[in-house]
Amino acid sequence: MRELKNDRYLKALLRQPVDQTPVWMMRQAGRYLPEYKATRAEAGSFMDLCKNAELACEVTLQPLRRYALDAAILFSDILTIPDAMGLGLYFETGEGPKFERPIKSAADIKALPVPDPEQELGYVMNAVRTIRSALDGEVPLIGFSGSPWTLATYMVEGGPTKTFSKIKKLIFSEPALAHVMLDKLADAVTLYLNAQIKAGAQAVQIFDTWGGVLSGPAYREFSLKYMEKIVAGLIREHEGRRVPVVLFTKGGGLWLEDIAASGCDAVGLDWTIDIADARRRIGDKVALQGNMDPSMLYAPPAVIEQEVARILAGFGQGPGHVFNLGHGIHPDVDPANAGAFIDAVNRLSRSYHG
Repeated sequence: MRELKNDRYLKALLRQPVDQTPVWMMRQAGRYLPEYKATRAEAGSFMDLCKNAELACEVTLQPLRRYALDAAILFSDILTIPDAMGLGLYFETGEGPKFERPIKSAADIKALPVPDPEQELGYVMNAVRTIRSALDGEVPLIGFSGSPWTLATYMVEGGPTKTFSKIKKLIFSEPALAHVMLDKLADAVTLYLNAQIKAGAQAVQIFDTWGGVLSGPAYREFSLKYMEKIVAGLIREHEGRRVPVVLFTKGGGLWLEDIAASGCDAVGLDWTIDIADARRRIGDKVALQGNMDPSMLYAPPAVIEQEVARILAGFGQGPGHVFNLGHGIHPDVDPANAGAFIDAVNRLSRSYHG
């Protein structure tokens, strides 16, 4: 494998000096780009796109051709593991992901297999290898998975939910059974991320999209505990360098100290927490990733630049910051505004380093 020409992102996650703050966007390969829509139409369906290594590689590279980004992220979905467990993932237009066979009983949970990542999820590893080769050392490749708690919410609810009543009924009425499920999911995620690392991912992120719907005690018991288990089981050195791990809990600002103590290298922040406050609370223990409100990209470029400047000033001097949105970019954002955001980070962040 070629040496990295730009390792700013990996250095920042390890709080090593960089010349400017690295930047990438969650969902940077996605529906806001016309070229993505064209490739998605060619693929036929979202899952067909995920399962075609060449097309998954193409959409991963599309934002890098437009913007001066410091990382590529694998094009896939957080729900590939439950799909590989036999739940039958499908996508309803305008309604998001759903499962044909959601978890409804103790027997369903006990029957869940732990997928072999090179077999049932081999298409993801093929995509990782294809993308890593195509990147040719330009920027690092980020691998990812959903967290056990977030995967469980979809598996039990059967799709998107506003109340989380089915999964909360499970954890509060039958906690031992919930732990059986979450433990299997933690094992599956660990195997899955380690396979991505072996296939070429140079950093990994765990997306705990729904951790923020829990109370503090429930978050620690049913979400963070299992992310800690995964972090402890991950390959942390590969190809002669450290493989950084980012934990991102949407709505997790209340528990920053606990997340930072999980063994991860970086904590992802959503937009509801002030980054200056986050840095005060956890100091230089881990790096911070974030945290502009994705809706800020609807603003005029001058306003986007002001917000970038505010967040950079909030984090302050020195390494340990990866600039990102506080969640995924919205599908109806003007690509030119995304460009204005990335340009502002690249231009304004240099004064905070060196």
